[in-house]
Amino acid sequence: MSVLRLFIEADLAAGGEAPIGEAQVHYLRHVMRRDEGAKLLLFNGRDGEWTASLSLRGKKAAVAIVEARTREQAAEPDLWLCFAPIKRARIDFIAEKATELGVAVLQPVLTRHTAVDRVNLERLRANAIEAAEQTERLSVPEVRAPIELGRLLEQWPAGRRLLMCDETGGGPPIAEVLAALDPAARDAPWAIMIGPEGGFAAAELEALRRIKDVTSVGLGPRILRADTAALAALACWQAMLGDWRKPTPRLSSDYRTSKVTR
Repeated sequence: MSVLRLFIEADLAAGGEAPIGEAQVHYLRHVMRRDEGAKLLLFNGRDGEWTASLSLRGKKAAVAIVEARTREQAAEPDLWLCFAPIKRARIDFIAEKATELGVAVLQPVLTRHTAVDRVNLERLRANAIEAAEQTERLSVPEVRAPIELGRLLEQWPAGRRLLMCDETGGGPPIAEVLAALDPAARDAPWAIMIGPEGGFAAAELEALRRIKDVTSVGLGPRILRADTAALAALACWQAMLGDWRKPTPRLSSDYRTSKVTR
């Protein structure tokens, strides 16, 4: 039976007990049919990954008895995805796939042409957690509250590079731009900006171009949907600057994780 992998908020240390949330208990017991003593893999984004065993404490409660660390916590790319919210199924898709692609922060951005006025942050975080559990990632991206584009740019951190996906066709090819960066730019913290389905307003494009460390790029000859553009840009960035350039450590076959969706 495959080992289930869970994100836990609690600290993890050998011999400790990590509380398991009620929804996770339901998933373990009634969806995945795990019993007392079932093996688990735990991570919290701080302490690496640990083996554990399930200890049931009644019908709706349980803890994980933490055993041994399987992987140390590793540094991940400091990459934000700033994106205009889109319809529910597609924004869920962005949260899931951006997590798989290694983003550190999911930042919804409200623009003049944004068609969605409400973002379910709890749902986005749930999608991000599930994706992190299934892809053997050691952290879950931070999901931030929506912010107006103008305010985000006013607060833009000094030194954070911004890769703006220019839907007007005015930007040079993304691979060409990333390949030509100097070493200092390659090692800097980054963000990728994806506009709304209706595109950025002219004034918004001007404001974006005034950011000190902005780089405008194109994503090819075809018009991409917002979710497709986000994933295309993330994949290019990871391949050229991110952790796709490094060897990929895999879990021991003794700890293969389940890919079952909740």
